[in-house]
Amino acid sequence: MQKAVKNDRLIRIKALIKKEFLAIFKDPKSRALIIFPPVLQLFVFANAITLEVKNVDISVLDYSKSFYSRELISKFYASKWFRKIYYPKTPKELREDIDLKKSQIGIIIQNDFAKNINSNKQSDILIIADGRQTNSASLTSGYASNIISSYSNELSKRTGYKESSINLITRNWFNPNIEYKWFLTVSMIVMLSLVLSLLLSALSIARERELGTFNQLMVSPLSNDEILFSKTVPPLVSSFISSIVITLIIAVLFKVPFSGSIILYLLSNFIALFSIVGIGLFISSLAYTQQQAILGVFAFQMPAVLLSGFVSPVEDMPLFFRYISLLNPIRYYMLIVKGIYFKNMDIQTVVQNLIPLILIGFLTLFVARWSFNNKTE
Repeated sequence: MQKAVKNDRLIRIKALIKKEFLAIFKDPKSRALIIFPPVLQLFVFANAITLEVKNVDISVLDYSKSFYSRELISKFYASKWFRKIYYPKTPKELREDIDLKKSQIGIIIQNDFAKNINSNKQSDILIIADGRQTNSASLTSGYASNIISSYSNELSKRTGYKESSINLITRNWFNPNIEYKWFLTVSMIVMLSLVLSLLLSALSIARERELGTFNQLMVSPLSNDEILFSKTVPPLVSSFISSIVITLIIAVLFKVPFSGSIILYLLSNFIALFSIVGIGLFISSLAYTQQQAILGVFAFQMPAVLLSGFVSPVEDMPLFFRYISLLNPIRYYMLIVKGIYFKNMDIQTVVQNLIPLILIGFLTLFVARWSFNNKTE
């Protein structure tokens, strides 16, 4: 008996999922929404967007610990471009600061820095920029170079050394040539997947209400949980496939090298899209018309993008907005995609960012279920 009930339930869910896929792909507007905008926007945004950076956090690995190195660091404290300076003790800690976006750039001062200055010899200083944010990397390394060059000229005048006292060496991690399109195209994986998954899920229940088919669902043998589950699968699968297609376009046509684990990348994409679909279904459960659902999507989408680190690094935002961004799934999605794509992010760091996405997904689906049940009653 229980087996028969379970089979009937699976048949009903399968039928409704099929209906949802047909509703998406038979409707010319939905079909156009899936195919044309993601590819078109990928090429437009990759060539048209420009960004601006103002505040920067840096990590300084000071092996010298001399008067001259402290004097140089003080120049960064006095600069309007730099906000906070961290002092890692080892190269590994410096790398972690940049990997985890605690700092936008790193500076390494060698232990012979003071000795070379006193001997009228050039001293090497290494500037390391985070190439995942190409615009930020170029500007921040430029700011640091200007400060160090100015201090070098100052030292040359004080010591009488005719040549520059400091030799600057700049390295860009994860994007050695600072290819601007690398940053934009990989960011577009997140942006376009967000738009597609959010719209498809947000319109699903609202479309039923507007077309008058919602009441038919209510009198069908399907339970509310079955309906909600069936509304989750099509937008999740459609947006997941779209993200794969966009990734292939970026790797093949734009020739952006993929560095990480494909399996980990696909799993992370699926979980991130699951959390976004949960938000879309919550919006849809509140809306009575498709117009209301679209307005709800725009109300969520713009702040989510601004707080994701796409426009400017999250670490440079005011403290209040940094706390708010912890509730934003796009922040974690963006960090995971760039981390896996550019630098083969380790599984431990990926899992740390997947946990909030899983929690957000289940929480939003639970709230959507609660709102859905209340409205049906």
